[in-house]
Amino acid sequence: MPYLSDRRGGGRGARGRAPAGAERSRGQSLKPGLRGEVSGRMTTLTRQDLNFGQVVADVLCEFLEVAVHLILYVREVYPVGIFQKRKKYNVPVQMSCHPELNQYIQDTLHCVKPLLEKNDVEKVVVVILDKEHRPVEKFVFEITQPPLLSISSDSLLSHVEQLLRAFILKISVCDAVLDHNPPGCTFTVLVHTREAATRNMEKIQVIKDFPWILADEQDVHMHDPRLIPLKTMTSDILKMQLYVEERAHKSS
Repeated sequence: MPYLSDRRGGGRGARGRAPAGAERSRGQSLKPGLRGEVSGRMTTLTRQDLNFGQVVADVLCEFLEVAVHLILYVREVYPVGIFQKRKKYNVPVQMSCHPELNQYIQDTLHCVKPLLEKNDVEKVVVVILDKEHRPVEKFVFEITQPPLLSISSDSLLSHVEQLLRAFILKISVCDAVLDHNPPGCTFTVLVHTREAATRNMEKIQVIKDFPWILADEQDVHMHDPRLIPLKTMTSDILKMQLYVEERAHKSS
C-alpha cells in the first residue's frame, strides 16, 4: 500500500514535496546505529531477538539517506552548488547542505524506520516530478528481510557495507542510462507497506508529527515506463533490488 509523505515544505510548497527553489542545502547523515557488538561466530536469530530489527533498520536508513542525496545530485533536481563531497562506504558521495531539504529527508526516514524494524516495508521509492507534479522517474528500492537470520559480525558489517557501496556506485553513474529530466523538477518519497502496516502508519503520524497520506494515482502511475535495473544484493540480513522506472516522453 503506497504512502506519500505530506509534510509541506518551503519553496513552491507542493503537497508532499521536498522544499523547492534555487537555494538548497545539506545536512548531517544519520548515524548507523550499530550499537553493541555481534559475536564473530555464526549465530541464528529471529527478527524478534535482541534489537536485530533495529540494527537492520539503522543500516537501511543510513544507506537510504545517502542514496536520496546522491539521486538528487546526479539527476540535477537541485543546483550542484548546494552539494558537498563526502565519503560514505569508503567512496565519495555528494550530500546536500541545505537545512530544510536535509530535515525533510531525515524526517521521512525517521518515520520509515519503525516500519523497517517490523519488516512492514515492501518498497521505498524516490519519485522525481516535473513542474506539473507528474512522475518522470521513480527510483525503486525493493526490500526483503528474511524472518530467520544466520549472521556473524563479518556478514553484518563488512559484507553488507561492500554490497551497499556497490549500490552507491551504480547510482553515481546512472545518468549514463537515463534521459535528461525537464527543468524545474521536484521530488517526493513513497513508501509501499504491507497491508498489516496501515495501523502502524497511523500511529507513526501521531507520534512523529509527520503526516503521511495514501498516494493517489497521479503520484504512483506512469504510462508504459521504461524499466532500468541498476543493482541487486543478497545477504544474510536483507535482500534489496534497485531499479528505475523512467517515463518515455519526459517533455510531454
